[in-house]
Amino acid sequence: MARFGPVLTAMVTPFDSNGDLDLPAAQALATFLVENGNDGVVVAGTTGESPTLTHDEQIELVVAVREAIPNHSLVAGAGSNDTRAAVELTKRATEAGADGILQVTPYYNRPSQAGLGVHFKACAEATDLPVVLYDIPIRSGRKISHQLFHELFEIKNIVAIKDAAGSPAATAELLSEAPERIEVYSGDDSFTLPLLAIGAVGVIGVATHWVGAETQEMIAAFQKGQVADATRINAKLIPSWNYEASDDAPNPVPTKELMNLLGVKVGNCRPPMGPAPADLADRAKAVLAQLDRAV
Repeated sequence: MARFGPVLTAMVTPFDSNGDLDLPAAQALATFLVENGNDGVVVAGTTGESPTLTHDEQIELVVAVREAIPNHSLVAGAGSNDTRAAVELTKRATEAGADGILQVTPYYNRPSQAGLGVHFKACAEATDLPVVLYDIPIRSGRKISHQLFHELFEIKNIVAIKDAAGSPAATAELLSEAPERIEVYSGDDSFTLPLLAIGAVGVIGVATHWVGAETQEMIAAFQKGQVADATRINAKLIPSWNYEASDDAPNPVPTKELMNLLGVKVGNCRPPMGPAPADLADRAKAVLAQLDRAV
C-alpha cells in the first residue's frame, strides 16, 4: 500500500490577475483534485512554481490546502539549493501541518554526491515527518547515485523516492537492494506504468490534474493483474502526457491553460514561465475532446 495513496498531483499554484497568491483558488483546486481521483496533493513543487514563491507563500499554501483537504495526503515541497534555506522551510512546513516533505536534489550549483548526502541528511533531521527524495537530473543537473541512495535509506524517515530519472531498469536495480519500507513514486506520468512493473507504488503526476480518475483506474488494474486493461488505459492517456510539457509551453503552462478551460480558475504563471503559445487553448481542447470531455 502506498503511504500517501497511489495518485498524488503536483499541484499548480493559483495566482490572481495581479500575479498574487490566490489561496481560495488553491483550496478550490485541491478540493477538485481529491474529488476527481487523487489521494492527495504535493504543494510548492516544481509544477507549483516553487522557484517564484517566497517561503512565506509556500507556508501559506500548506496551511490553506491543509484546511481544504484535512483527510487527504498533503506533501509539502521544501527544497532549495541552499541547505540552510531547505532546513528552515522543512521545519516550517512540518509545523504548518504537512503529512510529508518532498526534498528535490539541490539544483544549479551541482554539488558532489558527498554534498548531496550532507544536504539530504540535514533536511531529514529537521523533521519527524516522512521524507520523499525527488530525483530529477534533467532539472537539477545531478543524479543521486545508487550508493548515496543506499546511504540515505539508513535514515529512518526517508521513506520514498519521486523518480523522474527516466530509467526504469536502474530503478529496478535500486529497489531490488532497498529496504522494503522504501517506496517509489513515478515523477513522470509517461513512466508510471513501466515503473509499476518494477515495483513502484504510484505517481506524483501533472496530467493527474485532469486524469486523476483514469490514472487511479490504470494503477488499480495493474495491481489486480489486469495488465491488458492497464495498457489500454495507458494508451488513452498518452495525448495528455504529451500535452503537459513542450519546448514552447513548459510545465506548468499547459496545465494552467487546461484547468482554466475546465472552469477551475488557477490564473497564469509567474515570469519567467510563459506566455502561453497562441494555439495552446486549441491543444488543450483537443486533449479534452480525446477524453470525451466537453468545455
